[in-house]
Amino acid sequence: MLSPYLTEPYSDFNQRTTADKYRSAIDTVESQLGERALLVIGGEHVDTSASITSVDPAAPERVVGTAASADGGHVDRAIEAAWSAFPSWSRRTAEERAGVIHRVGDLIAERTFEFAAWQTFEAGKNWAEAEADVAEAIDFCRYYAHQALRLAEPVAVASYPGEVNESWLQPIGAGVVIPPWNFPLAILVGMAIGPVAAGNTVVVKPASNTPLVGWGFMNVLEEAGIPPGVVNYLPGSGGAIGDKLVDHPHTRFINFTGSKEVGLRIAERSAKVHDGQRWLKRSYMEMGGKDALIVDDTCDLDAAATDAVRSAFGFQGQKCSACSRLIVFASIHDELLDKVASVAAQLSVGPPVDNHPVGPVISGAQHASILSEIALGVDQADLVMGGRAIDLDGGYYIEPTIFDGVEATSRLAQHEIFGPVLSVISVDDFDEALDVANGTEFGLTGGVYSSDERRLERAKREFHAGNLYLNRKITGALVGIQPFGGFNMSGSNAKAGGPDYLRLFMEMKSVARRLS
Repeated sequence: MLSPYLTEPYSDFNQRTTADKYRSAIDTVESQLGERALLVIGGEHVDTSASITSVDPAAPERVVGTAASADGGHVDRAIEAAWSAFPSWSRRTAEERAGVIHRVGDLIAERTFEFAAWQTFEAGKNWAEAEADVAEAIDFCRYYAHQALRLAEPVAVASYPGEVNESWLQPIGAGVVIPPWNFPLAILVGMAIGPVAAGNTVVVKPASNTPLVGWGFMNVLEEAGIPPGVVNYLPGSGGAIGDKLVDHPHTRFINFTGSKEVGLRIAERSAKVHDGQRWLKRSYMEMGGKDALIVDDTCDLDAAATDAVRSAFGFQGQKCSACSRLIVFASIHDELLDKVASVAAQLSVGPPVDNHPVGPVISGAQHASILSEIALGVDQADLVMGGRAIDLDGGYYIEPTIFDGVEATSRLAQHEIFGPVLSVISVDDFDEALDVANGTEFGLTGGVYSSDERRLERAKREFHAGNLYLNRKITGALVGIQPFGGFNMSGSNAKAGGPDYLRLFMEMKSVARRLS
C-alpha cells in the first residue's frame, strides 16, 4: 500500500541549521567532482573512448565530471536491451511496479540536498531552485506510482446481451527519452519514470551539459531494484546518436523536451516509417514558450512587480515557463515599471554555491546567444537596466535585463531568448492585452494580475496557454496539481504531472467473448 500522494515540501534556507545542511552537501559534492558517468545498457556499465566534459557554468575551468559518449552501435545495443527487458517488466503487476517507482522517489528524498548540490555545480542553480528541481523529481515518482495503479483498473464499457466484454490499458514497448539541461533531474525523471511506471522500458539520452545529475539518478534506480534494461542511459552528442535513436525502427515512442527547432525536427523524423518498423511511432514534444504576464489597473502593483521579477529571473530566465513579456496597462505603466526595476535591482548576481538569486547561464554558447539577442534588442526598444555580461571567475553571468517600449511584433516579443531578459509592452485595455498575449506562435504559460473578476474569467476562457496563473507567479507548476504542457508551438500538451500522462504510453485492448 502506497502512502497518500503529497507534494514534497521545500526547505526554509533562512533557518541556520537548514542552510548548514546545504553547505555540507556542497562540500560533499565538491569532494566528488571529477566523477565519470558511464553508459548503462541492460544493467551493464559501459565506458567509451569518447567523452563529454561537464563544467561548472559559474567557473568553467572547474570540471564537474566526464561522461562516456555513445555512438550508433551503443544505440542498437540499448534499444535491444530495452526490448529484452520489456516482456518481464510489462507483465509485473501494477502494484509491483508502483512499489519500485515509489521507492525511487523515497531514495531521492533521502539525499535531496546531495542531488541539489550536484545541480548547483553542474547547472548553476541556487539552493532554492536546485531543491525545487529535486522535489519535483520526487513528486513525479510518487504521483506516477499512484497513477499506474489507477490505470491498471479495467476500463468501464457498456454491457451487451450474450457477451462478456472487457477493455484494459497495456504498455506499448521500448521508447526514447530526450530531456533538457534546465531541469536535469526533474524533467529527466518525469519523462522516463512515467512510461516506466506504465510498464514500458526506455533509453534515456541526457543533455550533454548535465550528464552527472542523470548518472546519480541511474545509481538510485539500481538501488531501488529497477531490473536491468528497463532504463538504459546513453549520454552522447545529438549529432552522433540523436537521429539514430529517433529513426530506429524499433523505437516505439519518443518523449522530448527542448527547443522548438529540435522538437520540430524530431516530430518530422518520427513520422517516417523505416524498414522493419511495425507501428506508427508516438512522439511527444515540449518545446518552450514566450510567456506573458498581464498586469491591469486594478491589482496590487507591489505583488505584481515581485511576481513578475520572480517569474522572469528565477534560474536566470532559463525556464520554458519564464515570464519574458510583461504586458502592462498604459495607465499604470510607469509606476509598475519603476517597481519592477527596483525589485530586479535588488537581485545579486554571483556563484550559486553562495546562493545568489541570479547565477550563470548554462554555457558559453548560451551566454553568447543571449548577449547577441540583447544587442539586437537595443535597436528595437529602450534598455531600462542590465544587458551586460559580468566578469566573475570566467562564469557565464549576465545581468537581469529589462527592455521597455517593446513592440508586440518585434523579435524581442516573439523570439524565445531563454535567459534573464524581460520585455515590457504597453497596452490600452484588456482586449489589447489578450491580443498581445496570444500574439505569438507559443502557448505554454501565462498569467494575469487583476482584481476584476470579469477580466479573470475572460482570461480563463481567452488567454490561450496550457498553464494559466492568476495573481501569482507564472512558474513552478506542481506535480498532480497543475499538469504542465502548452498549446501551439509549445508542444504536444502532454500534461506532465497530470492524470492522463501515463495513458500516452499505453494502448487499449478490447476482448469480447460470446456466452454459450
